This record gives sequence, C-alpha cells and structure tokens, in this order.
Amino acid sequence: MSALIIDDEPLARKLISNLLIPISEIEVIGHCKTGREAIYLINELNPDLIFLDIKLKDMTGFDILERISVKTPVVIFVTAFESYALKAFNFFAFDYLLKPFNEERFYISVKKALEIFNKKENLLLQEKVGDLLNYIKNDDNNISSLNKRIPIPLRNKTTFIDTESILYITASNYYVEIYTQERKYLLRESMQNLLKQLDSNTFIRIHRSTIVNIDYTKELINSAYGTIDVKMKDNHQFRVSKGHKNHFLVKMGVKNEKLH
Repeated sequence: MSALIIDDEPLARKLISNLLIPISEIEVIGHCKTGREAIYLINELNPDLIFLDIKLKDMTGFDILERISVKTPVVIFVTAFESYALKAFNFFAFDYLLKPFNEERFYISVKKALEIFNKKENLLLQEKVGDLLNYIKNDDNNISSLNKRIPIPLRNKTTFIDTESILYITASNYYVEIYTQERKYLLRESMQNLLKQLDSNTFIRIHRSTIVNIDYTKELINSAYGTIDVKMKDNHQFRVSKGHKNHFLVKMGVKNEKLH
C-alpha cells in the first residue's frame, strides 16, 4: 500500500512515519502539512492509504475528502476530538487514532487498513465515506459549524475577530474579556455560551474564569501543593483549577505524573 501522512504537526508526521518503517506492506510516498497540499498530492499520487488529521490550519480532514477527484483511499483518521467525531466514526465503522495514541493502538489500525485493502472493498468504502460526509455536513454540532469569527459590538459598529487570533479569555462580571495579540475586547456574553462557539480542540477552560488557546501556551509551571500554572506566549500566567486539570493535561498531551 502506498501511504500519505496528513498532519500539520511535524512531530505527529514523524511519529507515524517511524512507526510504519517495520511494515513492509506499506510505503510512505509523501507528507502534507496543509489541506491544500493534501488535496493536490492525493489527486496527483492517488495513495492507497491516508493518515488524515481532522483539524488542519486551513481546513478540516472532511473538507479534503470532499474535494479530492480520485477514488477515496483507505482512511485512518487521526484526531484529538472527543465528542461528535468519535460518535460518527463509530457509527459508520471508521477507524481512528485518538491523540495521544500508543504503538499497540496504531498497529491495530494499520492491520485493519491492510485487511480492507486486500479485500478490495473500494465501492463499500466510497459509500461509507459519502455517508460520513453527509452526516458531518448535516450535524449542527460539527466543527464546520463552529464560529471562525466572533462579532464584537463597538458603539455604532460591529467588528469581527478571528478566533485563531485569540490568546485567552477571562470573565469580568457580566462580560468576558477577549485578548488577542493586538488588543483586548469586551463582550457581554457568558463563558459557557462563548465556549460552545469555539473549537474544543484549541480552546480549553482551565478555570471557571479562564479559557486559553492552547496554541499560544508557552509552558506549564508546577506550583505549590500540586497546582499547575500555565504561562502564555505573552507571559501572562493563569492557575489551572483542580476540576479542569486532568482534561487540560490530556489536551496538552502531558501526563499528570510528569508535573509532580
């Protein structure tokens, strides 16, 4: 099988590539870090298998599958999402790797992919992919429905800020303060409602009064009595509450014991 690895994280691409080295039945023919690059290479190289990250910086893995013009390859989804996507994969019997995954789980997925390829179930695969994409497209809770921009009323006008530019969000009475690299915005909205509009793979609530964009985290600091502080890239520091600690560490790919 010829394989293409699609992930915007260099370490993730390297990990998958290294794990495939001992498998003689699979040859890696390319790596992609963007959706646009993936579409081009899939159409150009027509791989038998793709390892497909769900969320790339320019589009989702589902967008890629919709836009390719060749037959759909065997797909192993690689994802950090824990809710709707996993339910969809389970319902339509697609295999997926939930980050961070271990070697045993990886090789189980590869074995399934080889079995599908050897049975030449291309037509069945095409139908399953079509059904999955229709489900994702029609599901109000999927990632394509998440706001990529948030409207901020300012006197006699409304300005829009890209969610990717948000560093962190803090609660301030009946308002939230949204911080970007350029400035602070004030919005009359609850933290809970705002969180529903954001990508749960990127924006993590670490305290009842704080939401952070993990793409802008700089380091984790082990504080007194087992508590953890997170320092952002602008050097602002926030406490991670006990109730949100485990979820946050999972999203960051850090094991609890490493911070004791």
